[in-house]
Amino acid sequence: MASLYDVSVRRPVFATVLSLAIVIGGVLGFLQLGVREYPVIEPPNISVSTSLRGANAEVMENQVTEPLEESINSIPGVKSITSTSREGRSTINVEFELGSDLDAAAADVRDRVSRARGQLPQEIDEPVIAKSNADAQPVVFLSLASDRYTLLELTDIADNFFVERLQTIEGVASVDIWGEKRYAMRLWMDPARLAGAGLTPADVRAAVQNQNVELPGGRIEGDQVELTIRPLTRLRTVEDFENLVLKGEGTSLVRFRDVGRVELGALNERTLLRRDGSPMVGVVLRPLPGANYIDMVDEFYRRVEAIERDLPPGVRAEVGFDNTRPIRASILEVEETILIALALVVLVIFLFLRDWRTTLVPLA
Repeated sequence: MASLYDVSVRRPVFATVLSLAIVIGGVLGFLQLGVREYPVIEPPNISVSTSLRGANAEVMENQVTEPLEESINSIPGVKSITSTSREGRSTINVEFELGSDLDAAAADVRDRVSRARGQLPQEIDEPVIAKSNADAQPVVFLSLASDRYTLLELTDIADNFFVERLQTIEGVASVDIWGEKRYAMRLWMDPARLAGAGLTPADVRAAVQNQNVELPGGRIEGDQVELTIRPLTRLRTVEDFENLVLKGEGTSLVRFRDVGRVELGALNERTLLRRDGSPMVGVVLRPLPGANYIDMVDEFYRRVEAIERDLPPGVRAEVGFDNTRPIRASILEVEETILIALALVVLVIFLFLRDWRTTLVPLA
């Protein structure tokens, strides 16, 4: 049986073609190689989220989280269970052993949650079971701050200028807005005036739910025309909510303006994102599994540079963190190591052969 060097000497064309095939395969593999800080490891993770409006953290822990954990804990293949209970919300993360089937794990968790449903309070929202992606950690963070615009307006700017244009970057799973403030109609009730009218907050809530609805109106048909009817039944402005009828007694009506006030504000006023003491909102990119972080972030910088030219005056966009920096540093160290190794190989060959021409032949 001929050895590799015999084939290379006797059949140089075949050896050349074989070498070229190896080189081309290596180049194609290098071009398609994912660049990330850690290897792609996707342990099966299932999250269970449950909401109960108005419940404090202790109630959520005792009446929601613990019954669900006891039911889920008996599933075969569970590696760990972590949970978080806070006001009005319970979140349970179930991690299965590496190699477990994610779809089967989700089905098992869904079955155990259904079994425990009878032990939970009747007022809770239906538990939401989702497959979690362990790799979906933010890669880059862009902060938006301004002395001219409010956080509500900055959220709109982030949504309209950045989210849609960054979502199309190859390898991006989602674009999230941290510290966002969405518009909401806030109803402030005066307890004394509410009690004087013989009403409770539950009555106000019921009135809003019953009167703030979108109802189908049908259509009007004629011999030569057909019109679609759209009833204006939803409450849209501050005046609409102020005129909301809470109670009717004969010819007198109790409207919301009689027991409180209405203002257009933020949906969430309990949390705030700050940087260097200044309120702001942030745009973050989450990657798909196996995505090339370097190419994704490079394209992110190119698009942000183009977006900044269209931003309203007074909006400051700054990069808060970039998790590709340690990856770039590692790649630079690898390149330096290769160059040092190459130099040492050349030096060793020259010290043994004492001839530069002969030394350069293996390098070619």
